Amino acid sequence: MGNLVVRRGRMISRRSKKMSKKSGMTILEVLVVLTVIALIAAVAGPRLVGYLGRAKSETASLQIKQISNALQLFYIDMGRYPSDAEGLAVLVKRPAGESAWMGPYLENSEALSDPWRRDYIYAEPASGDQFGIQSLGRDGSPGGTGEDADIKL
Repeated sequence: MGNLVVRRGRMISRRSKKMSKKSGMTILEVLVVLTVIALIAAVAGPRLVGYLGRAKSETASLQIKQISNALQLFYIDMGRYPSDAEGLAVLVKRPAGESAWMGPYLENSEALSDPWRRDYIYAEPASGDQFGIQSLGRDGSPGGTGEDADIKL
């Protein structure tokens, strides 16, 4: 029992007493751990940002297809596509004086905004042409590449 010591009514070993004095981390160990974490973040960070950008572009493409389907349903009910003046808002809210409208064709008006929180651009079809729907991408200007590229139907 030479290694046991009674302290405050509990028996503890001298060995655990010595370890408790030395327990803890040195500042060098903390710096090494922080450096490793920073290196991992430096390597993984840009990849995660790239995945996020690609995900937004793919989301915009899917939303454009959904809007296109809603426009087809609008056409079936109304016999025409929305005019440029009406825009895509008629997919959510009944136009004045239109009794054939059977919408809403989209759940809410948030579906009319791209992942960068700008409205999709709608172009009424010219005679015999297809209507146009597009997002200008992250930068909000025509053209660009990657996440800044235009996404069109």
